[in-house]
Amino acid sequence: MDLALLRTFVTVHRAGSFTRAAALLGLSQPAVTSQIRTLERQLGRPLFLRQARGVTPTSIGDELAHKAAPHLDALVEIAESGLDDDSSLRTLHLAGPPEFTAERALPALVELTGEDGQGFALRASFGNAEETLEGLAAGHHDLAICTARPRGALLTATTLCDEEHVLVAAPRWAEQVGLGTLRDKGALALENLPVVEVHESLPFASRYWASVFDSRPAASGTVIVPDLRAVLACAVAGAGLAVLPRYLCAAALERGDVVALHDPPVPPLRTYFLVVRTGTLAMPHIARAHEWLQHAASEWC
Repeated sequence: MDLALLRTFVTVHRAGSFTRAAALLGLSQPAVTSQIRTLERQLGRPLFLRQARGVTPTSIGDELAHKAAPHLDALVEIAESGLDDDSSLRTLHLAGPPEFTAERALPALVELTGEDGQGFALRASFGNAEETLEGLAAGHHDLAICTARPRGALLTATTLCDEEHVLVAAPRWAEQVGLGTLRDKGALALENLPVVEVHESLPFASRYWASVFDSRPAASGTVIVPDLRAVLACAVAGAGLAVLPRYLCAAALERGDVVALHDPPVPPLRTYFLVVRTGTLAMPHIARAHEWLQHAASEWC
């Protein structure tokens, strides 16, 4: 069986679309369609069901993907390692949210980037959960950290850790609101406070309000910046209240740069997952990074 046909097939299976697969492979859509038809003729069975938006694998298509994908990934890994100047040093491609990856994952993994015979080179990229999982499925990453558990059997997810969210603001806002007033009035005491967030939809504040106050935030975003580290900096500067992961604002809380406005009995949590393509934990450098991050995460919580 032609390996090029299998590579195209696995890419279509992961992308869920001939169009997206063509873009990933650098081929035209007719070329991808032709290769899939050729493979279907060779097998005598349909591999995909064509739908209005993308394709869905048949049972034989799923079975073939689960058998072929890990081996194709291993061949790609062999080819890529053979191109390195130092063939003993593999490269781990990591993807995840910028703040968590920068503050948590990368400092832990740099300990493994030596030349001790088991070390690896490290390449990191940032993105949201959807972008990260799509890139992992397409073979652009080896290991992904994300806040969404993937569906299907091509990706395998392991719970990494839970992240506690804290409602914070500069001390002057805490004085203006009054922590006693907040305990009595709840979300009503916060209605007129400006909000610092990562997006106009206020994802962190909305999740906090829904979990703690069983409502939605009444205010709109005053400052919108697409990085939680920038959100913290703006909150310290007095721009407004913000909902932040505790690990990110712990030092600022300890210094008194910001104050926790609320201490709910059950704080909102967000779960992070370590995700790999199924079968790739057989590769030593991916398995070592996966295990190392799990060990590090046990000390983060």
